Amino acid sequence: MSMMERMAWLGRMAFLAGLAVMALAFAPGGFAQTAKKPAQKSGQQPSPGACCTMRADPNVDPQQLVRRAADAEMENEKKAKSYTYVQRSETKKIDGDGKVTSTESETSEVMVLYGEHVERLIAKNDQPLSAKDAAKVEEKINKFMADRKNETDDQRKKRLADEQKSEEQEKSYVSEIADAYNFTIDGVEKLNGRDTYKISAEPRPGFEPKSRFAKFLPKFHFKVWIDKDDKQWVRLDAEALGDASYGLFLFRIHKNSRFSLEQTRVNDEVWLPLHVHGRIDARILIFKSLNEELDFTYKDYKKFRSEVKFGPTEPVTQQ
Repeated sequence: MSMMERMAWLGRMAFLAGLAVMALAFAPGGFAQTAKKPAQKSGQQPSPGACCTMRADPNVDPQQLVRRAADAEMENEKKAKSYTYVQRSETKKIDGDGKVTSTESETSEVMVLYGEHVERLIAKNDQPLSAKDAAKVEEKINKFMADRKNETDDQRKKRLADEQKSEEQEKSYVSEIADAYNFTIDGVEKLNGRDTYKISAEPRPGFEPKSRFAKFLPKFHFKVWIDKDDKQWVRLDAEALGDASYGLFLFRIHKNSRFSLEQTRVNDEVWLPLHVHGRIDARILIFKSLNEELDFTYKDYKKFRSEVKFGPTEPVTQQ
């Protein structure tokens, strides 16, 4: 799995915690906020497909809703591993005056091989790869498959143990979301034809993080839309309230960096990413400034059915 594809899915996990801005920022190329542009407060933009905000039942506890949605998403993540899709990422580099200096895009088919998502790059800047570049991509995929095929029992056990450890860390991190914020239900809003609870989250004073990454939570606030029936995240808009650092000098994300994510219901069983967008103003290793904008779009979800090289898939519906 390539780093870009890993970061895209890490972005989805970070969405659970209102901190996707931090996860996606480590992707090659990153994403960024346009410089010298007034910050847009989280949730101010109209929701695509949104209509008719209504008053919510006052007996609904927003903290419990968020807790249930976090638990549901962890189960949802397991189902998501069974789907292939097409991903397009677009990166815009921004100068100090807020002008776009370059735009690059990559389009990839994301397959399931040996139970893992593996990315096959198929286009750059919306143009098919040259024969030479396509051959390099296939070479990397074949190497991945050979490595998995020739993996020893000990190597496999170690890899699976590392994956299990990572999942446990994610679960621990996600479980702290409901404790890190004060939540307010803004109302019930129709989003793409479905009723959702629209909830605002502001950092809770006195919150003491238990996991390593949870210490970043107080640096962000967000609005989240939770599907009323499925209790799944549908959309999130997050914004950095202040500078947040990772490591002493490794990475610093600046105030007003923003992130949004939308999900879609697929095949009547799972919610998967539809659109990820972020603007970030950051500094890496003191010397390098990161001022970029990154946009991910996802389409053509198909459920993987067989553990073969390019096994059959079946079309599914998005709602």
